[in-house]
Amino acid sequence: MDDAMSFFPLMDDNNSNDDILSDLADSFPLLALRNLVVFPGMVMPISIGRKSSLELVKTAERENLLIGTVTQKEATEEHPKENDLYRLGTIAKVMKVIELPDNTVTALIQGIERFRLNKVLSYEPFIVASGTLYPEKLAKRKDKLFDATIETVKELSIKIIEYAGSFPDGMLEAIKNFKNDRMLLAFVCSNIDIPIEEKQKLLATTDIRKRADKLLKLLGTRVQIAELKNRIQNKVKVDLNKQQHDYLLTQQIREMQKELGDNPTEQEFGEMEEAAKKKKWNKTVADHFEKELKKLRIMNPMVPDYSIQVNYLRTLLDLPWNEYTKDNFNLKHAEKVLNRDHYGLEEVKERILEYLAVLKLKGNLKTPILCLYGPPGVGKTSLGKSIAEALGRKYVRLSLGGLHDEAEIRGHRKTYIGAMPGRIVQNMKKAKSSNPVFVLDEIDKVGQDFRGDPSSALLEVLDPEQNNSFYDNFLELEYDLSKTLFIGTANTLSTISPALRDRMEMIEVTGYTTEEKIEIARRHLIKKQLEEHGLKPKDLIFSKKVIEKLITDYTRESGVRALDKVIAKVIRKYARKIAAEESFSSKIKLNDLRELLGPRRFFSDSYENNDFAGVVVGLAWTSVGGSILFVETSLSKGKGSLTITGNLGNVMKESATIALQYLKAHARHLDLDATVFEHWNVHLHVPEGAIPKDGPSAGITMATALASAFTQRKVKPFLAMTGEITLRGKVLPVGGIKEKMLAAKRAGIKELILSEENRVDIEKLKDDYRKDLTFHYVRTIEEVFDIALLPEKVEDAIDLMDYKNQTADTETK
Repeated sequence: MDDAMSFFPLMDDNNSNDDILSDLADSFPLLALRNLVVFPGMVMPISIGRKSSLELVKTAERENLLIGTVTQKEATEEHPKENDLYRLGTIAKVMKVIELPDNTVTALIQGIERFRLNKVLSYEPFIVASGTLYPEKLAKRKDKLFDATIETVKELSIKIIEYAGSFPDGMLEAIKNFKNDRMLLAFVCSNIDIPIEEKQKLLATTDIRKRADKLLKLLGTRVQIAELKNRIQNKVKVDLNKQQHDYLLTQQIREMQKELGDNPTEQEFGEMEEAAKKKKWNKTVADHFEKELKKLRIMNPMVPDYSIQVNYLRTLLDLPWNEYTKDNFNLKHAEKVLNRDHYGLEEVKERILEYLAVLKLKGNLKTPILCLYGPPGVGKTSLGKSIAEALGRKYVRLSLGGLHDEAEIRGHRKTYIGAMPGRIVQNMKKAKSSNPVFVLDEIDKVGQDFRGDPSSALLEVLDPEQNNSFYDNFLELEYDLSKTLFIGTANTLSTISPALRDRMEMIEVTGYTTEEKIEIARRHLIKKQLEEHGLKPKDLIFSKKVIEKLITDYTRESGVRALDKVIAKVIRKYARKIAAEESFSSKIKLNDLRELLGPRRFFSDSYENNDFAGVVVGLAWTSVGGSILFVETSLSKGKGSLTITGNLGNVMKESATIALQYLKAHARHLDLDATVFEHWNVHLHVPEGAIPKDGPSAGITMATALASAFTQRKVKPFLAMTGEITLRGKVLPVGGIKEKMLAAKRAGIKELILSEENRVDIEKLKDDYRKDLTFHYVRTIEEVFDIALLPEKVEDAIDLMDYKNQTADTETK
């Protein structure tokens, strides 16, 4: 851009231009100017921007050439042609070219005489043209009218300068002290704010007297406009209302902050306002945002609250208010995704497909709160990601394990330094959608201490009737969570508060059978681990037998997390051989596992046939699946005391006491003398005493063991049982049926005794699980005795009536 920076006079009428113009050639360089008209007699600095213009002024200075200056009709034109230029310009001399420290170039030029452009001869490397001199017509004699015009021009120019207040220092004095009328007119024409078109008309006016008349009219118009603006401003100052007053104060504060170097850029505020216009929030949130932004504008950036306020506004803008992703209602696609990522888990998949079907039909549905509970490693958390993909929603996960501070859920109040929103709101901001699939992981491990009870704070989040107006302490606004699909995961329900449990729909995710683990390993685990270790499927082949041995001999769990680690360990061994370029067979053999993993770590529970009375096989649920346990009972002469060993918990101790009391009350059913319990001590033991054991599953097992010991009748072989007992002899249902049944099947058990109320749990299982098992459903402990106890006594049976014989012998003697 080639613009003048300021203007000042150099010449007067007494200086003759004839000597200078005598050097003017038939063709001369032509400098195109933007927003600038050069008048004869003026010297002005021009900022040089175009490369061709820079080449022109340097050549003119170096070779002492005269140049022509003309004004562009359109200032935005980068490469003007002949038709883009005014025809009338000024011959000038380049006095000096100055290169400034900021890499800009300024040329100091002196206007000499007007000329009329005839023709542009060339454009490279700069414009060269031909032209004809067009001298001004000077006033040869003065009269009072012309003198009055000149004085009026001075007065009006001074008024414009005083109204504007933005002209360089010394301009007023320069105008007052001008003695040369031509130079005065040239100076005013150059410096007063007049449109370029009008300046060009003034330059085209040959007669100086007529130029003075035209300039006087233009100055008069400018003065009237300036006076009108001044009156309007004075009126506005009188009629200022409170809003305008506050706005002006705000502007002043910002100016003071700018002077201090603390003022945030106006661009930042503008960006916030533009972002707010695009948000889909309601009027309440919009008004609140405007109020908070206004507060930020007048806030000193040095105060601690400033960063909190900026963070607060950014949080409001980043949250996806009423922004939702479109659900994918293709049920076949959803089923395909769920089956692809997870083997088994039929109940969970069925529930998700039901939810999607109802949502498709109704169009709007209060999102249920699902809670997947079960042992570790069964795929509860990863199931949430598959659900998100099936629905076409965003996926976020929040781990609640060990969470103690309630503010982690509801956020901190803005009065605290470093305040931030709760993790619910933070994850919604991360999801960029108000209807994601939100996994609340390890919901059973939420803590509680002096900082609050996070599980209570979750009540509002997980209540479909309330979470449409979730209140975060940091936001100080209600946020709608009703469209979010919350999925909780837990290992056990016992540590979840009843109120929180009531708000969720419980779905049990049980452990996998050996067959299911084999399929999961073949479809998912091996493929994933081979990829993570840089191997291809053809590099290493796992047979079904190898996978089964890994499951039975090197892992003991309900899920597949440990199996995943074992497979990774095997692959690492082979990866080392590949890297070392050792030879090996790509097909893994059973005999290779001992070398790769060492001796087997686990031995499967197996049924041990016994010929002893008082030994019964029970079933137990553990965090890694089901297992069988043996309950042993022995009798010794004494006064009827009960000893319980095996590191049992309170529930199992109570079950043993109840079982013994039931036998005492119903001894006649077993053809026992009621007095026999007073002369024999009972020792009840559950092996593996180093392992704590507790739970309401061994009631009928203990009762059967005691009955077997006192009747000296063996228990039916290959039989196991589970259930709780009451003092009335009623058999109560228990949980973990699938895991217990699978444990019995692994151990070689053929028959199971369960409560009648557990029949529905068995019927829900696949036929493959129930194959080769016989189930006995009972209501009372007497039915258990009838099924479990064989009619004949064991060999070398204890004579429980021996104490009576001893008493009789004593009396005879």
